[in-house]
Amino acid sequence: MSTANRYQHIKSTKPVLGKARKLKDLMLKSDNRVCADCGAPDPKWASANIGVFLCLKCGDVHRALGPDISKVLSVTLDDWSDSDIDSMVEVGGNSYANSIYEAFLPKDHPKPKMDSTMEYRTKYIRAKYETQDFLKPSLRISSKTSFDSTNSVKSVNSNFSSTSRKHVIEDTREFVGELNITVVRGTQLAIRDMLTSDPYVILTLGEQKVQTTVKKSDLNPVWNEVLKLSVPRNYGPIKLQVYDHDLFSADDIMGEAEIDLQPMITAAMAFGDPSRLGDMQIGRWFMTKDNALMKDSTVNVVGGKVKQEVLLKLQNVESGEMELEVEWVPLL
Repeated sequence: MSTANRYQHIKSTKPVLGKARKLKDLMLKSDNRVCADCGAPDPKWASANIGVFLCLKCGDVHRALGPDISKVLSVTLDDWSDSDIDSMVEVGGNSYANSIYEAFLPKDHPKPKMDSTMEYRTKYIRAKYETQDFLKPSLRISSKTSFDSTNSVKSVNSNFSSTSRKHVIEDTREFVGELNITVVRGTQLAIRDMLTSDPYVILTLGEQKVQTTVKKSDLNPVWNEVLKLSVPRNYGPIKLQVYDHDLFSADDIMGEAEIDLQPMITAAMAFGDPSRLGDMQIGRWFMTKDNALMKDSTVNVVGGKVKQEVLLKLQNVESGEMELEVEWVPLL
C-alpha cells in the first residue's frame, strides 16, 4: 500500500466529527499540552484507559507495560473508538488523572523531566501506574489481570457508582452531597468607588446562589463566613463573583473565578468514609493556565472531614485575590 493510500485509509477510519472534536478540545487545554509524566511539550500520544496525554518517550514506556495497563494511541494517526474518546473525556486529562495517581507522590521522588534518562523515566512510570506507589494503598491492585477494571480515574469513579452512588440515587435523585464553603478573605480587591469598595461575594452552583455580607470600605475584607451549597449529581464548577455594593446604582463587578469540584469530589468518593481515616492528603487540584488557582490546591482529610484550601486570582479585573476553605459533606 502506498504512503498516500495508507494515510487515506487512516483518515477514513477516524472517529465521527463530534467525537473527534471532543478529543481535540481536550487536547487544547493547557495542562494537556504537556506530557503527564515528564512535562515535555506538545504530546502526540495518549493512554486511552488511563486518560493522560504523553510524549513519545513516555509513550514508549507505557506501551511496554502492555495494553492491559496502558492502551497507547496516537492522537493524530490512530483510529480511536467512541469508547476510547469517551474514557479520555470522562477523566478530563492530565490534571485530573495526576490528582489521583500522584496524590501521595513523595517530595523526595521528583517526576522525570523531558531530558531524563529512559531508566529513570521507566522506573517512575512503572511506580506510578503499574505498582501505583503514589496511590492510596487500598486502591492499589495486586495483579495485572485485575488492572483493566481498576486502572483509570474513570474506574475510580465507577467503583463509587456501583456502590455508594447507587444508594444515593435511590435515596435522592437530585444531590450527591453538600459543601460548606468558608469565604475567608479577599486581598487587594479592586477600587470601584472613589477610593475604596464595599465588597460582597456570590457563589453560584447550578440554580443555587448564596451570598456573604457586605464589607464597608474595605479592599482587604475578612469574612470567615460559611456558605452552604448542595451538589447535584451532574455538577459543574462553582462560579465565584465579587461585587461592590452601591446604594443608588447597579452593583459593580470586582472580579470572578471558577472552582473546579471534580478533584475534591472524585478523591472523596474514592476514599470513602473520611471519619475512618487518619489525617492525610487524598487529592490535588493543579494550578494551570486555564484556571484561577494561584497555587496547587490539595484535598486533605483533617479530623475526619474532607477539606480543601483554595487561593484564587480574580479574573477579568485589575487586581484581587480570594481565599476559601471548602468542606465536602457526603449524603448518608
